[in-house]
Amino acid sequence: MTWRPKPNDSFYRGMVRAGLALSRLFRIRVIVTGQEHLPAPERPAESPAGSSRRVAAGRGAVVAITHFGYLDFAFAELLLWRNCRARLRFLVTQGAADHWFAGPAVSAAGLVVVGYSTGSHAYDAAVQKLRDGEYIAILPEAGVSRSFRVRECKTGAVRMAAEAGVPIIPVSVWGSHRLMTRQHGFSPRRAWRAPVRIHVAEPMLIAAAEDVQAATARLRKVLQAGIDAGIADFPLDPAPGAWWMPADLGGGAPSEEERQRLDEAEGPRRAGGRRRKLRFPAAS
Repeated sequence: MTWRPKPNDSFYRGMVRAGLALSRLFRIRVIVTGQEHLPAPERPAESPAGSSRRVAAGRGAVVAITHFGYLDFAFAELLLWRNCRARLRFLVTQGAADHWFAGPAVSAAGLVVVGYSTGSHAYDAAVQKLRDGEYIAILPEAGVSRSFRVRECKTGAVRMAAEAGVPIIPVSVWGSHRLMTRQHGFSPRRAWRAPVRIHVAEPMLIAAAEDVQAATARLRKVLQAGIDAGIADFPLDPAPGAWWMPADLGGGAPSEEERQRLDEAEGPRRAGGRRRKLRFPAAS
Protein backbone atom coordinates (compact mmCIF):
# COMPACT_ATOMS: atom_id res chain seq x y z
CA MET A 1 0.00 0.00 0.00
CA THR A 2 1.30 3.43 -0.96
CA TRP A 3 1.77 5.89 1.89
CA ARG A 4 -0.41 8.95 1.28
CA PRO A 5 0.51 12.04 3.30
CA LYS A 6 -1.88 14.97 3.62
CA PRO A 7 -1.56 17.91 1.20
CA ASN A 8 1.24 20.18 2.33
CA ASP A 9 2.01 23.59 0.85
CA SER A 10 5.56 23.42 2.21
CA PHE A 11 6.13 20.26 0.19
CA TYR A 12 4.77 21.99 -2.94
CA ARG A 13 7.10 24.95 -2.42
CA GLY A 14 9.96 22.54 -1.97
CA MET A 15 9.21 20.87 -5.30
CA VAL A 16 9.08 24.24 -7.04
CA ARG A 17 12.38 25.32 -5.51
CA ALA A 18 13.99 22.07 -6.61
CA GLY A 19 12.76 22.68 -10.15
CA LEU A 20 14.10 26.23 -10.13
CA ALA A 21 17.44 25.00 -8.83
CA LEU A 22 17.76 22.42 -11.62
CA SER A 23 16.84 25.05 -14.20
CA ARG A 24 19.59 27.31 -12.87
CA LEU A 25 22.05 24.43 -12.66
CA PHE A 26 21.72 23.74 -16.40
CA ARG A 27 21.31 27.45 -17.21
CA ILE A 28 18.14 26.74 -19.15
CA ARG A 29 16.90 29.83 -20.97
CA VAL A 30 13.13 30.20 -20.63
CA ILE A 31 11.73 32.68 -23.15
CA VAL A 32 8.15 33.79 -22.48
CA THR A 33 5.67 35.78 -24.54
CA GLY A 34 2.11 36.62 -23.56
CA GLN A 35 3.04 36.86 -19.89
CA GLU A 36 0.48 39.65 -19.55
CA HIS A 37 -2.22 36.99 -19.87
CA LEU A 38 -1.14 35.16 -16.73
CA PRO A 39 -3.04 35.61 -13.45
CA ALA A 40 -2.41 38.99 -11.88
CA PRO A 41 -0.28 38.90 -8.72
CA GLU A 42 -2.04 39.77 -5.48
CA ARG A 43 -2.30 43.53 -5.16
CA PRO A 44 -2.97 45.81 -2.21
CA ALA A 45 -6.52 47.16 -2.12
CA GLU A 46 -5.38 50.68 -3.10
CA SER A 47 -3.39 49.50 -6.14
CA PRO A 48 -4.88 49.93 -9.63
CA ALA A 49 -6.42 46.86 -11.22
CA GLY A 50 -4.43 44.85 -13.71
CA SER A 51 -5.10 44.43 -17.40
CA SER A 52 -8.67 43.48 -18.23
CA ARG A 53 -7.29 40.48 -20.13
CA ARG A 54 -5.60 39.05 -17.05
CA VAL A 55 -7.21 36.51 -14.79
CA ALA A 56 -8.05 38.16 -11.48
CA ALA A 57 -6.02 36.86 -8.55
CA GLY A 58 -7.98 34.30 -6.59
CA ARG A 59 -10.56 33.75 -9.32
CA GLY A 60 -9.28 30.40 -10.47
CA ALA A 61 -8.66 29.11 -13.98
CA VAL A 62 -8.02 26.00 -16.05
CA VAL A 63 -4.43 26.02 -17.31
CA ALA A 64 -4.28 24.00 -20.57
CA ILE A 65 -0.72 22.95 -21.46
CA THR A 66 0.66 21.35 -24.62
CA HIS A 67 2.26 17.93 -24.24
CA PHE A 68 5.25 17.20 -26.47
CA GLY A 69 7.65 16.13 -23.73
CA TYR A 70 7.77 14.89 -20.16
CA LEU A 71 8.87 18.21 -18.68
CA ASP A 72 6.34 20.55 -20.30
CA PHE A 73 4.20 20.58 -17.17
CA ALA A 74 7.20 21.54 -15.00
CA PHE A 75 8.07 24.62 -17.05
CA ALA A 76 4.43 25.75 -17.03
CA GLU A 77 4.28 25.21 -13.28
CA LEU A 78 7.46 27.21 -12.65
CA LEU A 79 6.19 30.03 -14.86
CA LEU A 80 2.94 30.37 -12.92
CA TRP A 81 4.77 30.19 -9.61
CA ARG A 82 7.28 32.88 -10.51
CA ASN A 83 4.57 35.13 -11.91
CA CYS A 84 2.04 35.07 -9.08
CA ARG A 85 2.92 32.19 -6.71
CA ALA A 86 0.03 30.19 -8.18
CA ARG A 87 -0.10 26.54 -7.12
CA LEU A 88 -1.16 24.37 -10.03
CA ARG A 89 -3.30 21.37 -9.13
CA PHE A 90 -2.61 18.86 -11.90
CA LEU A 91 -4.93 16.05 -12.85
CA VAL A 92 -2.88 12.85 -12.65
CA THR A 93 -3.67 9.23 -13.38
CA GLN A 94 -4.41 6.63 -10.74
CA GLY A 95 -1.20 4.92 -11.88
CA ALA A 96 0.83 7.91 -10.69
CA ALA A 97 -1.04 7.98 -7.38
CA ASP A 98 -0.41 4.25 -6.85
CA HIS A 99 3.26 4.42 -7.80
CA TRP A 100 5.53 3.62 -4.81
CA PHE A 101 7.76 6.64 -5.45
CA ALA A 102 5.45 9.25 -7.02
CA GLY A 103 2.36 8.39 -4.98
CA PRO A 104 3.37 10.19 -1.76
CA ALA A 105 4.38 13.26 -3.79
CA VAL A 106 1.01 13.26 -5.58
CA SER A 107 -0.78 13.27 -2.22
CA ALA A 108 1.48 15.84 -0.54
CA ALA A 109 1.15 18.23 -3.51
CA GLY A 110 -2.67 18.08 -3.38
CA LEU A 111 -3.05 16.88 -6.96
CA VAL A 112 -6.35 15.56 -8.33
CA VAL A 113 -6.33 11.84 -9.16
CA VAL A 114 -8.31 10.46 -12.10
CA GLY A 115 -9.36 6.84 -11.48
CA TYR A 116 -9.00 4.05 -14.04
CA SER A 117 -12.69 3.26 -14.40
CA THR A 118 -14.25 6.71 -14.14
CA GLY A 119 -13.06 10.26 -13.74
CA SER A 120 -16.34 11.62 -12.36
CA HIS A 121 -15.06 12.01 -8.80
CA ALA A 122 -11.91 13.76 -10.01
CA TYR A 123 -13.97 15.97 -12.33
CA ASP A 124 -16.25 17.08 -9.49
CA ALA A 125 -13.28 17.69 -7.20
CA ALA A 126 -11.52 19.76 -9.87
CA VAL A 127 -14.60 21.89 -10.55
CA GLN A 128 -14.95 22.59 -6.83
CA LYS A 129 -11.30 23.63 -6.61
CA LEU A 130 -11.85 25.99 -9.54
CA ARG A 131 -14.84 27.54 -7.80
CA ASP A 132 -12.68 27.94 -4.71
CA GLY A 133 -10.22 30.04 -6.72
CA GLU A 134 -7.57 27.41 -7.40
CA TYR A 135 -5.77 26.67 -10.67
CA ILE A 136 -6.35 23.27 -12.27
CA ALA A 137 -3.71 22.26 -14.82
CA ILE A 138 -4.63 19.90 -17.66
CA LEU A 139 -2.73 18.41 -20.58
CA PRO A 140 -5.75 18.22 -22.90
CA GLU A 141 -3.98 16.10 -25.53
CA ALA A 142 -4.09 13.18 -23.03
CA GLY A 143 -0.63 11.96 -23.97
CA VAL A 144 2.59 13.02 -25.65
CA SER A 145 2.20 14.10 -29.28
CA ARG A 146 5.04 12.37 -31.07
CA SER A 147 4.47 14.48 -34.21
CA PHE A 148 5.18 17.66 -32.20
CA ARG A 149 1.93 19.10 -33.47
CA VAL A 150 -0.98 19.61 -31.08
CA ARG A 151 -3.07 16.46 -31.33
CA GLU A 152 -6.79 16.03 -30.77
CA CYS A 153 -7.79 17.37 -27.36
CA LYS A 154 -10.14 15.88 -24.80
CA THR A 155 -13.12 17.98 -23.76
CA GLY A 156 -12.38 18.01 -20.02
CA ALA A 157 -10.72 21.43 -19.94
CA VAL A 158 -13.63 23.09 -21.72
CA ARG A 159 -16.31 21.34 -19.67
CA MET A 160 -14.64 22.21 -16.37
CA ALA A 161 -14.13 25.85 -17.28
CA ALA A 162 -17.74 26.24 -18.44
CA GLU A 163 -19.21 24.55 -15.36
CA ALA A 164 -17.03 26.44 -12.87
CA GLY A 165 -17.42 29.76 -14.70
CA VAL A 166 -13.66 30.33 -15.03
CA PRO A 167 -11.42 31.02 -18.04
CA ILE A 168 -8.93 28.70 -19.74
CA ILE A 169 -5.33 29.91 -19.93
CA PRO A 170 -3.68 28.23 -22.97
CA VAL A 171 0.05 27.62 -22.42
CA SER A 172 2.14 26.35 -25.35
CA VAL A 173 5.60 24.97 -24.51
CA TRP A 174 8.16 24.45 -27.27
CA GLY A 175 11.69 23.11 -26.81
CA SER A 176 11.13 21.26 -23.55
CA HIS A 177 10.68 18.05 -25.54
CA ARG A 178 14.34 18.30 -26.60
CA LEU A 179 15.25 17.63 -22.96
CA MET A 180 13.13 14.50 -22.49
CA THR A 181 10.34 12.86 -24.44
CA ARG A 182 9.35 9.52 -25.94
CA GLN A 183 12.39 7.53 -27.12
CA HIS A 184 14.68 10.40 -26.08
CA GLY A 185 15.75 10.27 -22.46
CA PHE A 186 17.17 13.14 -20.48
CA SER A 187 20.49 14.36 -21.82
CA PRO A 188 22.64 16.78 -19.76
CA ARG A 189 24.34 17.82 -22.98
CA ARG A 190 21.05 18.87 -24.60
CA ALA A 191 19.87 20.45 -21.36
CA TRP A 192 22.95 22.65 -20.92
CA ARG A 193 21.88 26.23 -21.76
CA ALA A 194 18.92 24.83 -23.65
CA PRO A 195 16.22 27.30 -24.71
CA VAL A 196 12.60 26.63 -23.77
CA ARG A 197 9.99 28.77 -25.44
CA ILE A 198 6.62 29.39 -23.74
CA HIS A 199 3.70 31.32 -25.19
CA VAL A 200 0.68 32.23 -23.07
CA ALA A 201 -2.41 33.01 -25.15
CA GLU A 202 -5.25 35.30 -24.16
CA PRO A 203 -7.58 33.56 -21.68
CA MET A 204 -10.54 31.82 -23.30
CA LEU A 205 -13.99 32.30 -21.85
CA ILE A 206 -16.34 29.38 -22.48
CA ALA A 207 -20.05 30.19 -22.52
CA ALA A 208 -22.30 27.66 -20.81
CA ALA A 209 -24.28 27.23 -24.03
CA GLU A 210 -21.21 26.87 -26.29
CA ASP A 211 -20.79 23.57 -28.10
CA VAL A 212 -18.16 21.57 -26.22
CA GLN A 213 -16.60 20.01 -29.32
CA ALA A 214 -16.37 23.37 -31.10
CA ALA A 215 -14.81 25.03 -28.06
CA THR A 216 -12.30 22.18 -27.73
CA ALA A 217 -11.34 22.55 -31.39
CA ARG A 218 -10.85 26.26 -30.74
CA LEU A 219 -8.57 25.48 -27.80
CA ARG A 220 -6.51 23.13 -29.96
CA LYS A 221 -6.12 25.85 -32.60
CA VAL A 222 -5.02 28.40 -30.00
CA LEU A 223 -2.48 25.99 -28.52
CA GLN A 224 -1.05 25.23 -31.98
CA ALA A 225 -0.79 28.95 -32.76
CA GLY A 226 1.31 29.31 -29.61
CA ILE A 227 3.57 26.47 -30.76
CA ASP A 228 3.93 28.12 -34.18
CA ALA A 229 4.95 31.37 -32.47
CA GLY A 230 7.54 29.49 -30.41
CA ILE A 231 9.01 27.76 -33.46
CA ALA A 232 9.17 31.01 -35.45
CA ASP A 233 11.64 32.69 -33.09
CA PHE A 234 13.26 29.67 -31.44
CA PRO A 235 16.95 30.52 -30.96
CA LEU A 236 18.26 27.15 -32.22
CA ASP A 237 18.68 26.44 -35.93
CA PRO A 238 17.69 22.78 -36.43
CA ALA A 239 19.70 20.56 -38.71
CA PRO A 240 17.81 19.02 -41.65
CA GLY A 241 15.79 16.08 -40.38
CA ALA A 242 16.25 17.00 -36.72
CA TRP A 243 14.25 14.54 -34.63
CA TRP A 244 12.69 17.29 -32.52
CA MET A 245 11.13 19.17 -35.46
CA PRO A 246 7.74 18.40 -37.08
CA ALA A 247 7.79 16.52 -40.37
CA ASP A 248 6.04 19.32 -42.28
CA LEU A 249 8.91 21.66 -41.35
CA GLY A 250 11.58 19.26 -42.58
CA GLY A 251 12.08 17.51 -39.26
CA GLY A 252 12.38 13.83 -38.44
CA ALA A 253 9.29 13.51 -36.26
CA PRO A 254 6.41 11.32 -37.49
CA SER A 255 3.88 13.04 -39.72
CA GLU A 256 0.39 13.64 -38.39
CA GLU A 257 -0.85 10.65 -40.39
CA GLU A 258 1.89 8.43 -38.97
CA ARG A 259 1.25 9.75 -35.47
CA GLN A 260 -2.43 8.85 -35.75
CA ARG A 261 -1.55 5.35 -36.98
CA LEU A 262 0.90 4.81 -34.11
CA ASP A 263 -1.60 6.11 -31.55
CA GLU A 264 -4.29 3.76 -32.82
CA ALA A 265 -1.90 0.80 -32.83
CA GLU A 266 -0.85 1.53 -29.26
CA GLY A 267 -4.45 1.53 -28.09
CA PRO A 268 -5.94 2.88 -24.86
CA ARG A 269 -4.29 2.37 -21.55
CA ARG A 270 -5.85 -0.36 -19.41
CA ALA A 271 -6.05 -0.50 -15.68
CA GLY A 272 -3.94 -3.27 -14.22
CA GLY A 273 -2.41 -4.20 -17.56
CA ARG A 274 1.25 -4.81 -18.25
CA ARG A 275 1.47 -1.50 -20.05
CA ARG A 276 0.79 0.40 -16.87
CA LYS A 277 3.55 2.96 -16.56
CA LEU A 278 4.06 6.12 -14.58
CA ARG A 279 2.29 8.92 -16.40
CA PHE A 280 2.65 12.19 -14.60
CA PRO A 281 0.74 14.42 -15.08
CA ALA A 282 -2.28 13.48 -17.24
CA ALA A 283 -5.32 15.03 -18.83
CA SER A 284 -8.95 14.45 -18.02
